[in-house]
Amino acid sequence: MTVGILGGAFDPPHVGHVVLAREAIERFRLERLVALVVAEPAHKPVETPVERRLELARAAFADIPQVEVAADDHAYTVDFLRESDLPDDAVFVIGADELADFLTWREPDEILRLVRLGVAARPGYPWEQLDDVLARLDRPERVELFEIPAVTASSTEARVRVAAGRPIDDLVPPEVARLVVAHGLYHEGVDPRGRAKLR
Repeated sequence: MTVGILGGAFDPPHVGHVVLAREAIERFRLERLVALVVAEPAHKPVETPVERRLELARAAFADIPQVEVAADDHAYTVDFLRESDLPDDAVFVIGADELADFLTWREPDEILRLVRLGVAARPGYPWEQLDDVLARLDRPERVELFEIPAVTASSTEARVRVAAGRPIDDLVPPEVARLVVAHGLYHEGVDPRGRAKLR
């Protein structure tokens, strides 16, 4: 069984995450993709408790049967991977911008010993920008680059829009938008679809 891992804060999960999951499953013929909701990421703060982000992630990926959602209590990817007993052909899926910063991660070469990296980018991404990173890794052959459809969505933009009372229909799956409203996330009392929240 080929296993993939897609980690993130998912605060909230957006349509780009869903596209990335679908494309990775197809590209690597994944029979299982674990969407790891990182409880306390080392590199950025989160606004929402992990239990709520787990709920949002389960809603976002509900239509993809290969995806299972799980919490990750490790601040660093390498610590999770060491304890996971994954096959060494498992694929850790990241974006090209994350690979650009990969040398700043804790023990990047150890990560590549434990798993392969599947690195996604939108059409037109300048792959040559990653040449220096790849040249400095012990096992660059464990990195596979692939292209995904262009999706302009981000968790930051979703939070900003909710706080401003603007719609996020184009940024997140419908059930995620509904849960954001139901739980009053990111801006209490504001419906991210741009309507007054019903009382």
